[in-house]
Parts: sequence; C-alpha cells; structure tokens
Amino acid sequence: MKKVYPDAKSALAGLLKDGMLIHAGGFGLCGIPETLILAIRDSGVKNLTVVSNNAGVDGAGLGLLLETKQIKKMISSYVGENKLFAQQYLGGELEIEFNPQGTLAERIRAGGAVGSLLLIFQHHALASTPWLNRGAKKN
Repeated sequence: MKKVYPDAKSALAGLLKDGMLIHAGGFGLCGIPETLILAIRDSGVKNLTVVSNNAGVDGAGLGLLLETKQIKKMISSYVGENKLFAQQYLGGELEIEFNPQGTLAERIRAGGAVGSLLLIFQHHALASTPWLNRGAKKN
C-alpha cells in the first residue's frame, strides 16, 4: 500500500464517493486537514456525513464544504461561530447530530476499534481459515 502521495488529490483518488462518511480531525481550526478539505471540495463529492468536533468557520476548514453544500449531515459537539452552519440547519438544508465532546471522542474510538476488528477478522478468516476458504482459488 502506497503511503506517500505527491498531493491531496492523488491521495484521495478513487476513495471519495457521494453519500460517504468522513471523519475530519483537529480541534477548532487547529490541526485540521486543510489540504484534504480543499481536495474534497474540488472533487465535487456531495451528500457527505462529516464527523468532526465542529464545522470550521465561514470560509475556512469544513466551512468550505458547507459553502458548496457538499455536507448533508454533521455529527459534532460544537457549532461555534459558523453562521453558514446555523443558516443551513435552520433552513432545513443540514442535518445535525450533537454529542458531548467526550461522547463524540468515544464514538470515534469505538468505531475505529470495530472497524479494525472487522478488518482483522476479515483478513484472518478469509486468508487462513480452511472452512471459510473452501473453493477459493490458490494463487
């Protein structure tokens, strides 16, 4: 698996799909994946559900994806100073699922743990369990 890419667009190539769930790290505008957010915006992908502690501010961070109406639902703990976020929510254009910060962090951790366990099980079960591997072609 390639881990180094020349730019964000290359790193996301083939991964973005309409309606997908995206987790954006950072806290406020600190530590956010700015370059990846721009690449997501430029890709035109839409109807996103985004998990992040907030939705940035007008004109920065995830606020850029709100401007282009690419976010359908936000799962977050804080609205902050993003006027567009409030306008879209009050206008029925944006769904919101609020969580206290600790609950949001635990949901993210638990989701990652479950995803990791599923990947481990899937790899183990398909690669090394004879009764699940019956009829599989050998390379």
